[in-house]
Amino acid sequence: SSDGVEQCVPWIENTTQQIDLAFNIFFMVYFFIRFIAASDKFWFMLELYSFVDYFTIPPSFVSIYLDRTWIGLRFLRALRLMTVPDILQYLNILKTSTSIRLAQLISLFVSVWLTGAGVVHLLENSGDLPNFSEPEPITYWNAVYFLMVTMSTVGYGDITCLTEVGRVFQLMFLAVGLMLFAGVLPEILELLGQRSKWMGSYSGVKGKRHIVVCGNITFESVSVFLMDFLHEDRDDVDVEVVFLHRAEPDLEFEGLLKRQHTRVKYFQGSLMNAMDLERAKVHEADACLVLANKYCPDPDAEDAANIMRVISMKNYCEESRIIIQLMQYHNKAYLLNIPSWDWKQGDDVICLAELKLGFIAQSCLAPGFSTMMANLFAMRSGEPSDDMQAWQNDYIQGTGCEMYTETLSPTFTGMTFSQASELCFVKLKLLLLAVEVRPDDGGDTKISINPRGSKIPANTVGFFIAQSAEEVKRAWYYCKACHEDVKNENQIKKCKCKNFIGGMMVHSVLKSQQIGQHITTDGKPVQPNGVAATKSGLQPPPTAVAKTGSPVKKSVSMKEESAPEIVPENPRAPIRQDPMRNGHPVIVQPASDFDFEKTEMKYDSTGMFHWTPARSIDDCILDRNQAAMTVLNGHVVVCLFAHSDSPLIGLRNLVMPLRASNFHFHELKHVVIVGAVDYIKREWKTLQNLPKISVLNGSPLSRADLRAVNVNLCDMCVILSAKVPSNDDPTLADKEAILASLNIKAMTFGDIITNIESMGDSKDALNNMGDTTVKRPGPIYGTNVPMITELVNDSNVQFLDQDDDDDPDTELYLTQPFACGTAFAVSVLDSLMSTTYFNQNALTLIRSLITGGATPELELILAEGAGLRGGYSTPETLGNRDRCRVGQISLTEGPLAKYGEGAKYIDLFVAALRQYGMLCIGLYRILFRDTSTSTDASSKRYVITNPPNDFNLLPSDQVFVLMQFDPGMEYRPGWGDGKTGDRIPRSSQGGGGQKKGDAS
Repeated sequence: SSDGVEQCVPWIENTTQQIDLAFNIFFMVYFFIRFIAASDKFWFMLELYSFVDYFTIPPSFVSIYLDRTWIGLRFLRALRLMTVPDILQYLNILKTSTSIRLAQLISLFVSVWLTGAGVVHLLENSGDLPNFSEPEPITYWNAVYFLMVTMSTVGYGDITCLTEVGRVFQLMFLAVGLMLFAGVLPEILELLGQRSKWMGSYSGVKGKRHIVVCGNITFESVSVFLMDFLHEDRDDVDVEVVFLHRAEPDLEFEGLLKRQHTRVKYFQGSLMNAMDLERAKVHEADACLVLANKYCPDPDAEDAANIMRVISMKNYCEESRIIIQLMQYHNKAYLLNIPSWDWKQGDDVICLAELKLGFIAQSCLAPGFSTMMANLFAMRSGEPSDDMQAWQNDYIQGTGCEMYTETLSPTFTGMTFSQASELCFVKLKLLLLAVEVRPDDGGDTKISINPRGSKIPANTVGFFIAQSAEEVKRAWYYCKACHEDVKNENQIKKCKCKNFIGGMMVHSVLKSQQIGQHITTDGKPVQPNGVAATKSGLQPPPTAVAKTGSPVKKSVSMKEESAPEIVPENPRAPIRQDPMRNGHPVIVQPASDFDFEKTEMKYDSTGMFHWTPARSIDDCILDRNQAAMTVLNGHVVVCLFAHSDSPLIGLRNLVMPLRASNFHFHELKHVVIVGAVDYIKREWKTLQNLPKISVLNGSPLSRADLRAVNVNLCDMCVILSAKVPSNDDPTLADKEAILASLNIKAMTFGDIITNIESMGDSKDALNNMGDTTVKRPGPIYGTNVPMITELVNDSNVQFLDQDDDDDPDTELYLTQPFACGTAFAVSVLDSLMSTTYFNQNALTLIRSLITGGATPELELILAEGAGLRGGYSTPETLGNRDRCRVGQISLTEGPLAKYGEGAKYIDLFVAALRQYGMLCIGLYRILFRDTSTSTDASSKRYVITNPPNDFNLLPSDQVFVLMQFDPGMEYRPGWGDGKTGDRIPRSSQGGGGQKKGDAS
């Protein structure tokens, strides 16, 4: 470019000319190929690139013949740069429309710029026409610089066109160059600006795990997720979180990402695009989490979208572990259709409707239980404070408890569960809920919640309630040889003999029975259920470690591996195996369970739930007069707000836990649904096989309807809404539920209620369902009616209790209604995503406690869409009844009442575990006001999760327990009057504080 436009150099000595010839030969061949392939030869000869070839290829061959080199119009070759985008598309390098357009604009700008510079270089070095006189030497690169300065209108003036032809060209080029610079450059900058900084690819550190989170990615959902996932109480969370979402984060969201930039990455993209999945390294991710929008107007559409995301990820990488949130229970069935969906490999689904209604159902059996469980699987950091009231400090200390898993030390090998649980509670200050047994042959693990009888094998994983993961390590470090005399649990650290695991194992197996008896039963013989025996005939259990059988499908069982044969107190008649009477409801005489046992099919095919032949909804509908003439007592009232076209919420998930087979038939609480019958008809297909259900076609806001169903005598009033939240003002989504709650609290009862006792002989819809509950006195004021209200929006909890002192900005779990168990919001289930990722079996345990015993087999049956199937009872299905359940016992009366009079919580824990096999997990205490010392000052109660050992008990306290199934318990009308032996009194009116014994 600096040697002028023409030289006399032999072709043999001119290296650049040789290279140029090689290129020209290539382009000449390419020209003839295009010419042959062209359909219209004439128009091909007139194409731009054809003219480029005319002016660049022949001069190269002429130069060889003349031994002279003239640059000529070879600079036109720069126009070939405009074909670069096409070439890159052929090579599949450019794929997006943005990148293709950007490449086209840049190539156009650069080719015109370089071609123009070539013209200036030629004209200036050639001189003025016609004699090419007074040439002005200028290098090509100076010409490039000159044109850029000119197009940008800067015009430094250090380089100018001095020849006349050069100036004429400059004037013409300015028109083109300015349009190009003003038009193309802004578009290039716009496209570069559109190329988001979130469009990169994840490049993780070798050896460091990462998870991909997708679905409903907003500032609110991500804040909640990260707060729980990255909580300080988790043990060494060395996992990077990668968010993949279609939209760019807003400024608030971007600020959150910057604060967590060392552990969080965000990429813009779609899960339906394999390239975006590649960018997020989904195939290398430890797990993929799909979040659902809990406030969406169409839950089914939201589920369908998330299931499609799962299909896309599974199609991209079958081995990916996926944890998905679903809104509706019936949509779980579609996941089973994905061939690579495998829960054994860690895939799991968190069904919000199933768990939400399951939590509420358990609160019907043990008021406040939903709050306690929600706090257990969520990471909370509340610290007691002197500025708070006493009840708040008790509650907040309990919210700091979470569920953890840890392998039990060899010291526990050979103990029964009750012995191990007592040792953990007394010595290690840990609450052992369940154990997970890993078979030596590599089969599927089995989780047993408060099992009785079976021995703990080696390498057993325990499920604990504790304040932090650090505390739970005591269960692994504990060694009888080193820690037996340690008084302070904080001194239980890793000991020297941990280096000799083998020897310790032998020592542990030999001593385990002695440890169990001397520490937990004072050396008394132990029954198979782990309870200290008082009869001389019972022999202590063998000392060998329990052997595991063949691999079992992974499920939660609340019974031991090999349950001991238990003889009921009163022998029962054998179960009849007569053919089923199809089409007619089985009329059950309400005298006792004895008659009920004679029905052909009384449980579903898995033996996990009570079952009845399908009934028409018309047979179960009550009008207001029929309901008023019905003896309703100790029942569950469901106030349901729904339109005829509202999305299904899955009422089956509320009723099924109340119909678990580990309840005897007479113990089942009758469920009365008050709401629009048009909506309930759509749900009825899933409810028609569940016993003891009635429907009142009315309004939950009608006091007459509420009085008709004896809302003041119910054990729990559940307020639900199936209506879709409004997009205009989502905070009004709970308006009906709040109004219904306040309406019931404002009601008064007493003389207004018709005296119904004399109508016991009247025929009503409940006679066919075996309801013989004796009417008991109820509260006079609506504020004492036990209630639980489901909220969509957390902030609306402030409107439920007009007498609380909660700040509107208080987190849901710190508000008084939530602490008292009278409010529940689906948002508390967000923490289950993190819990499931860190420990899949924790979700299995929670689901089993909440659903009453749902199994993979049962889910396959329900996926058919035909509802529960009845089944003939077999020893195996009857054995499924033998599992523990959630319960609530009172310290007001009964054999444990003595512990309510100033005893410590540890005394109650040990006594309940030894004598009844019941595992105490928390307290439900009356919320005392500062201005009153009377036990009747308030009907409200609050939850205390896993109180400290030295916690003082009160006579009015109620205790959350995991109680054993009682196979010998017969129905006795006089039960609870003190004439039937030492049975534990169970709470029946938890929320209102009114019990059968103290209602007066």
